[in-house]
Amino acid sequence: MPMIIEITIISAENLQENKKAIKGNTFVTVQCDGSNDEASSTKLDSEGGSYPTWNEKLVMEVAMHARFVTIDVRYKTRGNGSCSAGVARIPVSDFIGGYVHENQLQFLSYRLWDNRVRRNGVVNISVKLKLSQPNSCSNSMSSMVNGVPVTGVPMAVNGSNRVVTGIPALWLNYQSSL
Repeated sequence: MPMIIEITIISAENLQENKKAIKGNTFVTVQCDGSNDEASSTKLDSEGGSYPTWNEKLVMEVAMHARFVTIDVRYKTRGNGSCSAGVARIPVSDFIGGYVHENQLQFLSYRLWDNRVRRNGVVNISVKLKLSQPNSCSNSMSSMVNGVPVTGVPMAVNGSNRVVTGIPALWLNYQSSL
């Protein structure tokens, strides 16, 4: 079952071509490895120059086995073509898994690398993992306390609706560090 992510391409900074500022006409393509879908792309920013802004949401399906999302900042050339100003390969683990919850918005910035593997600016994005189906594992331990959904491990077996929340810690590792 694929996951749905919502990536907002916010802006880029300090884009260059041969150590000179890019004049404009930039756009971004986003593609996930392991996906047969075409790359999603933003609209053209013709006014931002080497500091373009898009603020555009792209919704993508990410396969469970995907490892990277590739963001390619491109600019239009004099013909009908385009060239890459810089690419960022973002590990999927940066926004899926760990301590990041579903529907939590994250603001992230990544270094862009040009085709000669030189630094070429930064891209600013926000990412949100869309809610999964109600029968998923992440929602199986949730309950309601005073009408507010709470996720955690039940404290008592006697029918109490209270839950314990927090980050689990291993007591053995704590004792050995003393």
